[in-house]
Amino acid sequence: MIKFGTGGWRAVIADGFTKENLRLLAAGICRMLEQDGQSGAEIAVGYDRRFLAKESAHWLAEVLTANGFRVLMVNRSSPTPLLMYTVKTRNMPCGLMVTASHNPAIYNGVKVFIAGGRDADRTVTDRIEAEISAISPEDIRSIDYDSALQQGLIREENPANEYIDSILDLINTRAIRDAHLKIALDPMYGVSQTSLRTILATCRCDLEVIHDRHDTLFGGKLPAPNAVTLSSLSYVVKDSRCNFGIATDGDADRLGVIDEKGGFLHPNHLLVLLYYYLVKIRGWEGPCVRNNSTTHMLDRVAEGLGQRCYEVPVGFKYVSAKMAETGAIIGGESSGGLSVRGHISGKDGIYAAALLAEMIAVTGKSITELYHEITEQFGALYYREADFRMTPEHKLALQELLFVREQMPEFEQIERIDRSDGVKLWFRDGSWVICRFSGTEPLLRMAAEAAGGEQAQHYIETWRAFLDL
Repeated sequence: MIKFGTGGWRAVIADGFTKENLRLLAAGICRMLEQDGQSGAEIAVGYDRRFLAKESAHWLAEVLTANGFRVLMVNRSSPTPLLMYTVKTRNMPCGLMVTASHNPAIYNGVKVFIAGGRDADRTVTDRIEAEISAISPEDIRSIDYDSALQQGLIREENPANEYIDSILDLINTRAIRDAHLKIALDPMYGVSQTSLRTILATCRCDLEVIHDRHDTLFGGKLPAPNAVTLSSLSYVVKDSRCNFGIATDGDADRLGVIDEKGGFLHPNHLLVLLYYYLVKIRGWEGPCVRNNSTTHMLDRVAEGLGQRCYEVPVGFKYVSAKMAETGAIIGGESSGGLSVRGHISGKDGIYAAALLAEMIAVTGKSITELYHEITEQFGALYYREADFRMTPEHKLALQELLFVREQMPEFEQIERIDRSDGVKLWFRDGSWVICRFSGTEPLLRMAAEAAGGEQAQHYIETWRAFLDL
């Protein structure tokens, strides 16, 4: 059973993530592309550092080539944004990236990108699932990888230089050089170390690098940049007196930041900082986009700067689609993914890190000073979040309670309710709370924001008690 979530298809290795399912996925994509008149087109395939990632990429290529498609195989473990850039700049109809992003090490998966390097939306993934359901594993054709390579059906290449140069062209390298920044870097055993090292070294930054070796178990930690997993990076920032620290998740599409004091900078704050910088300092004009679980501080800043903020469901495909529709400057989510106009349409932790370095260099201010400048102008909001692991049975029971029976706690001063993606409540004082199921992990996620931290936490605790979690 192959089911796409908000960030592609992900499954536990040797359970759902199997060679047979990978072959089915590739065959389903071939059938969809053939229906769209793309027979014989070239498709980019990449992989990160997860267990079986390279082998899985080869299995996908074997089916693609047997069905008449040509394959550009990125010939080393690489960031997901690099693959998106390749699909976009080479006008390909499709790209496949073997990765489970920030999921635990026991997972692997495949992200699908369509023309323009955009995340495949629900319409596309529904079509792929429908095609897969009509395929028998016995009918799948394949060509041995080495044979396909010798026949020229597969072309191995590393487009890293093009991708790195595109980022260097977008940032103020001179300002970063002149600032003499000292930066701590944690690739989290993932795939950003080469690209980020090259970009920051080109800008003459002094780097302190940790966790850059290949480890399919990610050092025994979740490859997601958060306050818990970045404790080592925090120590390096403080001990080496760095301007800041940066970390990327397993496939480098998300960014985590440690400020100059060693504190974890929530991705909400990063999104607000970069939007403020692009409009206030760079002089850009345009709206911003966030998902329904991301800070409304972005709305305040946008309004204060004469712009607008749009809300979309969780899933970066919705963010990128809304950015394209509205011409937005920046779009992002509270988990650390963001996209900036003029680059690729999806998340890119490497470009975000480079832009952050530019912001610090150009303003001459620390992260703490810049965010204080923003709250002085627009006030402060306090964000709280919590995750609860679900069994399939428990999830079904809660879905019945929340979306069929439409039960919820007896909150006061509710202004409106939205059940299009979870259950989100807006209150008359501008605060909010959301309760929704993750599309990538077996989790129930909650987030809340209010004028005070205790109030935001109260919303989450009320939900938790109501659901008996």
